[in-house]
Amino acid sequence: MRITLPSGTPAELARPERASGLGVALHPDLGGLRPLFDDLCARLAAEQGWTVCAPEPFPGREAMTLEERMAAVAGLDDERQLGALHEAAIATGCERVAVLGFCIGGMYTLKAAGNAGAAQPFERGVAFYGMIRVPDQWRGPGHGEPLDALRGPGACPVLAIIGDRDVWTPPDDVAALDALPNVTVVRYPEAEHGFAHDPDRPAHRAADANDAWRRAAAFLNS
Repeated sequence: MRITLPSGTPAELARPERASGLGVALHPDLGGLRPLFDDLCARLAAEQGWTVCAPEPFPGREAMTLEERMAAVAGLDDERQLGALHEAAIATGCERVAVLGFCIGGMYTLKAAGNAGAAQPFERGVAFYGMIRVPDQWRGPGHGEPLDALRGPGACPVLAIIGDRDVWTPPDDVAALDALPNVTVVRYPEAEHGFAHDPDRPAHRAADANDAWRRAAAFLNS
């Protein structure tokens, strides 16, 4: 169901019939909230028992095209994006919370895992092909670097799902991420960007996606 977070950000909230006790703040990809993510939130709630809340990355600008969203990323502000994720975590009503994201949402998952100033820290994070360094075309005054966040003293354990053919996660960036003691990187040699969360994408790889989801669930449920 759609809810509105205290900041005015629309979010999708899915509650399980039998709750595991884990709340998950889920950051969508660049396309934001849409039926794909409504269904994903519901599926994760039903299959895992998680209470899942996914905020819209561009509140008030949901009608933007994908190209317009791409151009608008440089103007986003970490304080607002990460604030919405923490509001989403609180909206789950769970004492234990994790963060999960895809693409740009994976980038914000890496940033959120730093837990800087968080009243309710995330216990774990799973980033599906999140940008490890802010891409040049997205750099702006409101952006901090994911690697810097993950090096902070309060950073939580992170599972990073990476496709070796993903141009958004260059090998040098992956190596820097893999060198961090709180990060586990899982690579899929033939996978491109976006291979796991949208079966309609040409890049989708069913076997790799199934394995990635199995690892993500095991990591968050441990």
